[in-house]
Amino acid sequence: MTRTVLIIEDNPGIGELVRMQVTDLGMRAILVGRGDEGLERFRQGGIDLVILDLMLPGMDGLAVCREIRSGAGYVPVLMLTAKSSELDRVLGLEMGADDYLTKPFSVAELAARIKALFRRVDAMSVGTSEQPEAEELVIEELCIDPVRHRVFVRGREVDLTAREFDLLWHFARHRGRVFSRAQLLDAVWGYNHEGYEHTVNTHINRLRNKIEADPAQPRYIQTVWGVGYRFMD
Repeated sequence: MTRTVLIIEDNPGIGELVRMQVTDLGMRAILVGRGDEGLERFRQGGIDLVILDLMLPGMDGLAVCREIRSGAGYVPVLMLTAKSSELDRVLGLEMGADDYLTKPFSVAELAARIKALFRRVDAMSVGTSEQPEAEELVIEELCIDPVRHRVFVRGREVDLTAREFDLLWHFARHRGRVFSRAQLLDAVWGYNHEGYEHTVNTHINRLRNKIEADPAQPRYIQTVWGVGYRFMD
């Protein structure tokens, strides 16, 4: 089955570059130049991935992403941004984006991100269909349901993005093992490009804010100075 990728990008040059790359990967590409029109096309259905610019006419990328995530079902979102500040990245992740690319980017990097997102979608599908008997993992006050992708802390459900859940599940399945940022990128994101280790930092900070009683003194996700991170043993 051919996958369909919705590209919402108002820069004609960048939009065409992304469209060509998506087509070269054997996927169907739909290119839209406005945020509101892109959201309308998404709601028509049949979209397997959204590549979304941050700054758009009609409706900005954050608002579009928020609306996509408010609906039923899961479709991965890759956000494009010309801004490189930590705030912009965090806002994109807060709205539910699975990953982001800062312009300018290489076509090889774009292709790696697309493939990684679809590998993740395929893995989720296999895990749900073939392992319905998977049990919840309970670690002290933390409960992780791998089938339904739900997390509870002290009995209360916490809202994690898809990538945050993947990161937490990876840690929890390898308790006590130390991972470098590069190893986490490979294992959880499915790619490792030099200079993107800060992506890991951002996600871990957000995870700590959601699951730790005191994020400044984390109990579950611990920093191993000079090496990386590990989950409590």
